[in-house]
Amino acid sequence: MPATPASPWYKHIWPWIIIGMLATSVFLTINMVMIAADTEDTLVTDNYYEAGKGISRSLDRERLANDLKLQAKAHLDELTGEVSLRLSGNSRPDKLELNLISPTQAGKDRHIALTRSTTEEDRYIGQLPEAISGRRFIELLGQQGGQTWRLFEEEVVSPGGEMLLGDEPIPGAEDPRP
Repeated sequence: MPATPASPWYKHIWPWIIIGMLATSVFLTINMVMIAADTEDTLVTDNYYEAGKGISRSLDRERLANDLKLQAKAHLDELTGEVSLRLSGNSRPDKLELNLISPTQAGKDRHIALTRSTTEEDRYIGQLPEAISGRRFIELLGQQGGQTWRLFEEEVVSPGGEMLLGDEPIPGAEDPRP
């Protein structure tokens, strides 16, 4: 019996399926390399030594706030955008800085300058440009005797909600230095 010639490879479906899978893999790999090259990694630091020194300075500021027995209660008005903060403890600076820091997106950070009320000594007022909500790191900065103090906590922010700062100890900040 004479042998029948086999059809050429390109007339079969399986080689095309394998070629398609390989081509898709190459295409997706090139896209991922382009995305990685074009996108900045904002959460990565190159200088760990400087970051460590910054943590030490931050703990010094938090220890000062702890020594001054500072606590703050902030209220965000959802209609007017007013930020009202009551500060208790042994410090009454003329101005405070309130930072609402997004844990993952630096573009969503908000910095609010608070000024002391002329009628109420423990009340500070500022303006929030737009309503925010979600998980944020809340940082309150002030000065006492030429030194900067800091209250820092993670809170869930909601329009019309209240945040209490200074009610939770920061790990490492309550321990005296050796």
